[in-house]
Amino acid sequence: MKKTFTVTIKNKETGKVYKEQVNSDDYILKEFEKKGFKLAFSCRNGCCTSCAVKIKSGTLQQPEAMGVSQTLKDKGYALLCVAKATSDLEVETTYEDEVYDLQFGQYFGRGNTRVAPPWEFEED
Repeated sequence: MKKTFTVTIKNKETGKVYKEQVNSDDYILKEFEKKGFKLAFSCRNGCCTSCAVKIKSGTLQQPEAMGVSQTLKDKGYALLCVAKATSDLEVETTYEDEVYDLQFGQYFGRGNTRVAPPWEFEED
């Protein structure tokens, strides 16, 4: 059954606060865009972290959010492009690479592994 919830998004960088009524069957990002709000996004498929937010209160569901590990979901991170509100919700945007760095930063700059550019694999 479709319900309506109040979703509040605080932009961490600008301090602006956006508040709208969102249906439980609809993706939060899409609903805010329909109402004229410009929020960060890239893939719209739950794969990148451009639309990542940190949940301050409330709940949502995001089964299609492949771009956020279960560990980070458990810490309250979510992707608005594939998130649906399950209660009144308050979230805060993240800095551009915050979630990406939390998830993958530990793997960069370690060891002697080097990924060659594609042209080094071309055959003569």
